[in-house]
Amino acid sequence: MDIIRKQETRSGFEKFITMLALIIVCILINSGGALICNSLGLPLYLDLIGTMIAAMLGGYIPGIIVGLMGPVLTTLTSDPMAISYGALNVSVAIVTAFFYDRDWTKKIQGIISMIVIDAIIGGVLGALITWYLYGFGAEDTSSGLVASIHNLGIFSAFTSELIADFLIDLVDKVISVSFALIIVQILPAKFKSRFHIHAWKQAPLTSEIVKEFHKKKSRQMSLRLKLVSLITVASFLIGASAMAISYYIYYNSLVDRETELAEVIAKRAASFVDGDRIDEFIEKGESAEGYNEIYKELEEILTTSDDIVQYVYVYKIMEDGCHVVFDIDTEDVPGGEPGDVVGFKETIGEYRTGLSEAEEVEPIVVNDKFGWVLTVFEPVMDSAGKVAAHAGVDISMHQIMMQARSFRVRIISLFFGVFALILAVSLYFVEYQMILPLNTMAYTASIFTQDRDESLRDTVELFNKIDIETGDETENLYLAFSEMTEDNLNYLEDIKHKNETISIMQNALIMVLADMVESRDQNTGEHVKKTARYTGIIMDELKKEGIYCDKLTDKFVSDVIKSAPLHDIGKIKVSDRILNKPSRLDDEEYKKMKDHTLAGADIIDQVIEKVPESDYLKEARNLALYHHERWDGKGYPMGLSGEDIPLSARIMAVADVFDALASDRCYKKAFSIDESMDIILEGSGTHFDPNIALAFSNARDEVRKVIESTRNQKRSIYD
Repeated sequence: MDIIRKQETRSGFEKFITMLALIIVCILINSGGALICNSLGLPLYLDLIGTMIAAMLGGYIPGIIVGLMGPVLTTLTSDPMAISYGALNVSVAIVTAFFYDRDWTKKIQGIISMIVIDAIIGGVLGALITWYLYGFGAEDTSSGLVASIHNLGIFSAFTSELIADFLIDLVDKVISVSFALIIVQILPAKFKSRFHIHAWKQAPLTSEIVKEFHKKKSRQMSLRLKLVSLITVASFLIGASAMAISYYIYYNSLVDRETELAEVIAKRAASFVDGDRIDEFIEKGESAEGYNEIYKELEEILTTSDDIVQYVYVYKIMEDGCHVVFDIDTEDVPGGEPGDVVGFKETIGEYRTGLSEAEEVEPIVVNDKFGWVLTVFEPVMDSAGKVAAHAGVDISMHQIMMQARSFRVRIISLFFGVFALILAVSLYFVEYQMILPLNTMAYTASIFTQDRDESLRDTVELFNKIDIETGDETENLYLAFSEMTEDNLNYLEDIKHKNETISIMQNALIMVLADMVESRDQNTGEHVKKTARYTGIIMDELKKEGIYCDKLTDKFVSDVIKSAPLHDIGKIKVSDRILNKPSRLDDEEYKKMKDHTLAGADIIDQVIEKVPESDYLKEARNLALYHHERWDGKGYPMGLSGEDIPLSARIMAVADVFDALASDRCYKKAFSIDESMDIILEGSGTHFDPNIALAFSNARDEVRKVIESTRNQKRSIYD
């Protein structure tokens, strides 16, 4: 497989401009969709079409950036709460890139799944955020549908909000996904390919091989997953710590700010009250001169302050409780009448100690029947410089907590968006800096291992073409691995050369041994050489006819041909008198002649014991011991029958008998080739394996070439 593709010619700056243009255009598409919906009053958003296009064309990073930038820009320009939904936009970008990268958007099931997931993210999770921040029916886009569903009386307010937001978001995502897919589909393929930005630190790989890398499973946890886990845990710990600290600082600054506001209001309220007339105001109330004018001033302070200011009042704090001097009415709670005594437990509780004498009182958080409030007191002084009463201002702690809650949602959403972007960017660079180089080295090394007998040099050249340049430990590993591969190739080629030399020596020794036997047996002549060639002819024909293919491996064929000359090696232990007797052997002589099979096996066993790695000698033993066995079981020395006889010995049995028939002997003339073949076929199923006998007969043209070649050699020697 060709794993390297054409090198990209664009510079890093050109790639950056291309990606920046995609991001800007897609942000504008988002803004345009939202503007259309707002202008036409449609109960939709259509503010994620650009995000989806960016994710489809450019992948995770541009998709996340576009998804995050919309809420960020809106937060900075018009709606501070828009960033609360930034995490949802980022999630949609991730889902879109995930589906598109795997080609799932090419099938209707994949498109439907993506739409439903996006609708759950935008509708259900969005509804939860809205409910958490604002409560029931706060979302303008879906408020009408929420009210309609809730008025049915079937669902609770919370469930009605979820259903309505999901349905509206489902319609929104159907339109958004459809538009995004159509736009991406109509773009020319060459144009779309410009947005596939790579950061190769090596020779670029084909998309097929990259996909193969991604599919490959690791024994436990992949490097990619380890890095994702590490980055996630580290980012979470850092982010959680930063968010906790930020929230703590924000909450305290919020309380301090509102406390300062309350102190200013309390000072102003105290400035309107005459401390010398406190008792008169308590006793006479509205009938006291100037009481109503002061009341109106205090009332104006309350009405013109922020909504977070809940109550404004003036109390004279005594041992029996707080005596009302002024208590401004609110929409929800009417103020107390002058002279009313409010018990300590209902107001300042445990903080009352010394309050009646103190001129300055620290802010007090109270949670009683009037609500959860932050109370600030400012002393009202009489002409003698003594504390006559206290002007109190209550700040709603619920309002403070709502602002803190809003901040918490915004910072979590922003953290998720930034975390997703950091993770995507980190994985992008880790992919090209580490994972792909390592996978490429592993893949090339596996080719090197598999191609030992074919193209090792090409594999080494491919390894050098990879040209990994990460500038770190990965590059060092590549350089070391490349050098080692080159050394291994040279070493293997040297071993291969030596093995070939050893093999030639082994074959020469075999032929020497065979010649030793021939030199003693005047009847055999070229017998061992011709039988070796016949075995090769038989095995080639069997493979051609599809017989015994599972056994006729290249190694088996090679081993049989190499060891065939040794099939009669046992004759070296037969006496010359018996071996070269011109007449028929008697029973005793024939028995000794048959022992050459056992003698041959014994000789080869001794060699195997001395040279245990010589695998081909195992077939040599089978040939020496069993080549006189018969298919019907009437042979010797073991009386084996059928396929119990080793295949190599069954092949040699045909070759051995045929050569004996077709060759001159001191006691007979040679039969013709056709006569010899007929005798072989007559012995099919009794003496010989029927398949082997027939295959040999079918290859008689090749057999004829061997015999003619031998005759020509003899003539040339005599001439």
